[in-house]
Amino acid sequence: MSRIQSTFATLKQQGKTALIPYITAGDPHPKHTVNLMHTLVKHGADMIELGVPFSDPMADGPVIQRASERALVHKVGLTAVLEMVKEFRQTNQTTPIILMGYANPVEAMGTIVFADRAKDADVDGVITVDYPPEECGDYVKELRARGIDPVFLLSPTTDPKRVELIVNQASGFVYYVSLKGVTGAANLDITEVSGRVASIRKQTDLPVGVGFGIRDAATAKATAAIADAVVVGSRMVQAIEASDESDLQSNVATLMDELRAAVDAA
Repeated sequence: MSRIQSTFATLKQQGKTALIPYITAGDPHPKHTVNLMHTLVKHGADMIELGVPFSDPMADGPVIQRASERALVHKVGLTAVLEMVKEFRQTNQTTPIILMGYANPVEAMGTIVFADRAKDADVDGVITVDYPPEECGDYVKELRARGIDPVFLLSPTTDPKRVELIVNQASGFVYYVSLKGVTGAANLDITEVSGRVASIRKQTDLPVGVGFGIRDAATAKATAAIADAVVVGSRMVQAIEASDESDLQSNVATLMDELRAAVDAA
């Protein structure tokens, strides 16, 4: 059982929903990333989604695009991100780390080399946004062979037949994108999301995480009532963007405390 699967199993026994914050590696500066990861865990993160900076993040809205730009200024690429995970693992061997990024850096490194290096860094899951499930069977096999969960996105417009294809490729959990558009783009329609999550659960036993529209404690609480995991990205990155070096960690901690309390209250 993978670290992701084990975490979900434990939370299910406890009657809890997972809280998965997202940050972009290297934002606002590479020196802060590992400390931010530890702060997220200290203040309630069950898993961490760590963004790999990319020059053309097509699924991300302006907030996370700016985070990628800030990180790229400091030359933070896939190799640097894997080194950050290795550093984090020196003192935390329990919290699942899920990389989220795009195919181009993986292809540039080579899929097998990437899978080896991700395993060496003790990465738990990988979301590669623009790898179509129809075309990445070999990539999925390489990840699974190394105990890494390939996590796939499902959208409001995903056809049920394609849902079946995706969930058969996925492991760890599936990530339901709660709105049509990029990260942080619109208000969350919790009734619609609830119906879609229920439909997905008819096609898979994998946990279902929900993200892309969770802006505050209220939407986190509403989402936690219907999902197995709540993923908070743009709002977390906004907190980082609005901070300076002196209050960065404390601002992230405060937001995490609010989100954790809301998720647990669902």
